[in-house]
Amino acid sequence: MTYYDAAYTGLPDPEMDSQFYDKVPSRRLVAWVFDGIITFGMTFLISVLTIGLGFFIFPFIWLVVGLLYRTFTIASKSSTWGMRMVGIEFRDKDGQKLSTSLALVHTLIFTIGTGFFFVQILSIVLILSSRYGQSVQDMILGTTAINRPLN
Repeated sequence: MTYYDAAYTGLPDPEMDSQFYDKVPSRRLVAWVFDGIITFGMTFLISVLTIGLGFFIFPFIWLVVGLLYRTFTIASKSSTWGMRMVGIEFRDKDGQKLSTSLALVHTLIFTIGTGFFFVQILSIVLILSSRYGQSVQDMILGTTAINRPLN
């Protein structure tokens, strides 16, 4: 066992329990698209309800809606609605669901990272090649996405 593996003792082992990681990268992509549609729809509705004034600051509203949506959904069930739809959830290095504070920090790093093309490419490469299928924010925080356990 390497130091890296010892730091993640609470997570299912990718070789011994591979069903927890099966198809997670493609499911994360589907969840990301679905969550983007949800947050866009919420932002559009807010913009309409403000008698169109929200359209002048649409990107800012979308940013705030995305931050709130991701933070609260991940904090409540360790997954966004998109992730729930495809059957995945986040776990911390101890194998526990994410706390509210960890969900907030994860969301902040994710949101900042989306503003940088290189970070997005790096996240994709890491998700496809790292042992636990972790993105940049997952590597920083010791979290990962797994298939939702049946219990």
